[in-house]
Amino acid sequence: MAKASAPDDLVALQRAANAAHREATAEGYSPDAWQPWIEASAAVQQGITAHAAAESVNRYELEMAVKAAAREG
Repeated sequence: MAKASAPDDLVALQRAANAAHREATAEGYSPDAWQPWIEASAAVQQGITAHAAAESVNRYELEMAVKAAAREG
């Protein structure tokens, strides 16, 4: 298995999910306010799973690399 590195498109998805999380939690819970975060998080997870399978990298390592890169930028 190859070492996981964070592709730019997945980092961008994670940053969007992080931003949606900040917005969702700023107001308190409401299903409508949290839906964008839920959808963004699902997109990140689907992207990570697909990329890990396509590139034969460890899914967990890829996810951790994406999350770290999203925090750095």
